[in-house]
Parts: sequence; structure tokens; C-alpha cells
Amino acid sequence: PTILSQELWQKSGHWDHYRENMYFTEIDNRGFAIKPMNCPGGILVYKSRSHSYRELPLRLAEMGLVHRHERAGALHGLMRVRCFTQDDAHIFMLPSQITEEIKGVIDLIARIYQVFGFSYQVELSTKPENAMGSDDIWEEATASLRKALEEKGMEYKINEGDGAFYGPKIDFHLQDCLGRTWQCGTIQLDFLMPECFELDYIGEDGEKHRPVMIHRTCLGSIERFIGILIEHYAGAFPTWLAPVQVRILPITDHQLGYAKEVAVKLDQARIRVEVDGRNEKVGYKIRDAQLQKIPYMLIVGAKEINNGTVAVRHRDQGDLGALTIDSFIQEIGREISEHRTCRGN
Repeated sequence: PTILSQELWQKSGHWDHYRENMYFTEIDNRGFAIKPMNCPGGILVYKSRSHSYRELPLRLAEMGLVHRHERAGALHGLMRVRCFTQDDAHIFMLPSQITEEIKGVIDLIARIYQVFGFSYQVELSTKPENAMGSDDIWEEATASLRKALEEKGMEYKINEGDGAFYGPKIDFHLQDCLGRTWQCGTIQLDFLMPECFELDYIGEDGEKHRPVMIHRTCLGSIERFIGILIEHYAGAFPTWLAPVQVRILPITDHQLGYAKEVAVKLDQARIRVEVDGRNEKVGYKIRDAQLQKIPYMLIVGAKEINNGTVAVRHRDQGDLGALTIDSFIQEIGREISEHRTCRGN
């Protein structure tokens, strides 16, 4: 649910530590808040039934819509908004599973950023002034995060006092083409919320034990990540990511039928394609496709129809010569499946 009761936010600690960033309402004389974070909802799912140690780690993921009050002057395009979607997950685990679970999430985040072609910096954020819990719990949690980073051989900086109010975290800062950094992925280790909500699992000894919790997001805000992608590539997305991967440009109306046949074959190969059937000169169509940063243009005229080929043009590399339709499908198919960030890379 998007709206949860005031009692829940009081129990989670958000009421005391995050209230200035929340939106509130009243329903039937009861206080409610629009969720600024997804974690209490994930906790309610965990708490809805009993769990055995054999089930752990239990990983619950969601695309969660959250709302946070930001001052008007702080809002900035897609980069800082009041309503956004998080690729959120909450992992409930045994204390003995902490290091391996953190390392697994690090691997997941690193792989995702590699696919998108981003470099990144890592920070270990420690206990803030408004933290919940004792120094001992915070030291244990921080040491666990540090151990995972060091076992992965990752370079990182310490960001003193910038942890979440319920636990320390590893933050991933993406670097865009202008050299700016944006905090996106995060891994937060939490001993406190399982305590606040009295979470438990049945251990091997048949007794109840307290699980440990990880809050993780890879992209962070989906909206912010899309904004970073657009600026990073200046709209010229890699072929695998481009909304339109191929545009077919018939020279005259006489080639329109052939262009549509080629489009059907590409569509069957799961290539995103469109045909420019406008009554315009082919030079105009090429310029328009270049302006829209479409990776590939296939120019078809009488010669291409006779030979059963297409004249291939790339948005950056220009004329690539004639190819059969099947050969082009194989080449672009490899580029897409390998998630290349540029042609030939």
C-alpha cells in the first residue's frame, strides 16, 4: 500500500527520525502517512507468516512508489523529485549469512552498472547524529559492510555520519559523461528494524531467533537513473537500449512494400524497427534519423530490391555498405545480445 498508519511509522522510527520528509493525512480520525520508504511494507510481508531458518535468506523485491517532501529549491528535473519509483528489495537472513549476502548484492549492482557502461565510486556511510540503536550495534553493522567490501577488493571512501538512521550503508555513486557523480545504488545493513517489529525465525534448535535485514536498491530512483542515462549518452543510446533500433528509409514510394517486408523480418527477430514512408527525399530522412539518434538506418532502393539486400548506415560511422537482410539481423542481434555500449566494442 502507498498509505500506511501513523502507528507503523512510529514503530519503524520514521516518525521520530524522518517526519520532516513525509506527507500526512487523516482517515476516520486516524493518522496516516504516504510512504517515503518501502521497508515497513516489506517487513509486514515477512511478518505475515512464520519462517524457518531453512527459508533464509528470504529476498523480497518490489518496484515501490515513494513520496518525499523536498524543498522547492532542491527539485531538479528527473534528478531530484518528490515522487519516484525505487527498485527496492529487503533481504531477511541469518547473522552468519551477512557477508555473503552483501557480496552478492555488490556483484549484482556492479554487473548492472557495467551493462549500462557506467563507472562508479563507492562510499561506506557511517552512523549519523540522529541514529537509532547503540554504538555496539552500529560498530558490528559497519564492520560487516567493511568486511564485505574488503573481501571483494573494492576501493571505497568513508562518508562519516551519512548512514541511514537505522543502519550504515554502502553507497554507489555513478559518474556521467560530464564527470558529475550521482548517488544511485545502496546497500543498508539493519539490525534495528527487525528488533522494532519483533521479527523472528525458528532456528535449528527449534527456538525463535532475530533475523538481520538488508535494504538494497541497484538503480535507486528509476526516474533519476533514466535522467542520468539520457544525459550520459546525450540521447544517443547504445543499440540494445535505443527505443528505435533501426529505421528503414525507402528512396521512393516504389520501395515502400519492400521496406515493410524487411521491417516484418526485423520485428520477428525482436528488433525495434520503424519505416519512414514519408514522401520526402532520402537525404532529409537520413538527417531526421540522425537528429533522433537512431543507431541504424537501412536505405532501400531499386538495387537493394533486385539484390535482396539493404544499404546499412550507422549514426556515428556512416555508410557500412550493403548486407543481406539475414546478415544484418545476425550482426545487430550480436550487438544487442552482448549489450555493447558502442558498435564494435
